[in-house]
Amino acid sequence: MKFRTILLFGAPGSGKGTQGKILGTIPGFYHLACGDLFRNLRIDSPLGRVFIDYSSKGQLVPDEPTIELWQQHINAQTQLGRFHPDRDTLVLDGIPRNAPQAHILRDTLDVRALFSLTCADVNKLTERLQRRALRDNRLDDANIEVIRQRLQTYELETRPVLDFYGPEIVHAIDSTKDPLRVLTDILNIIVQRL
Repeated sequence: MKFRTILLFGAPGSGKGTQGKILGTIPGFYHLACGDLFRNLRIDSPLGRVFIDYSSKGQLVPDEPTIELWQQHINAQTQLGRFHPDRDTLVLDGIPRNAPQAHILRDTLDVRALFSLTCADVNKLTERLQRRALRDNRLDDANIEVIRQRLQTYELETRPVLDFYGPEIVHAIDSTKDPLRVLTDILNIIVQRL
């Protein structure tokens, strides 16, 4: 069975997590942020150490542990009755992170829409990330060099996923607007795509 899915994409700081959390509160939607799964790992666990090693450099965690962690979480949430694959729409933020992950998940995800949250102002993204680092105690958002590396990694590794899904699935959303207007833009498309 393929999971009916909406993907939230964008550079770090573009608002994926904010929009995902809001969508996840709507009955029939289940939000999963892959970055949160990694940040909630125990840092003394093998996978936790892998995450710290890569995220502290602004790099993506390798595909195999990323997909494994994601699958474990989805299976657990299904067994616990929090995610109902037969009726819920999965809202993913942070996965797939690159074209190889998109290929791996192509038989698992029925992607109905991909929302590419765009923000051309790198300074605005950096400011958002630094504010989030203070507010949420996110070490991967605190260092300006790590932020630059994360933005570069997004451009090189993650942006090609947009080509994988193609223009009929990808919808560009201006994330510099007020979050409510961004949500309205997303919901207007979801109503047509589901």
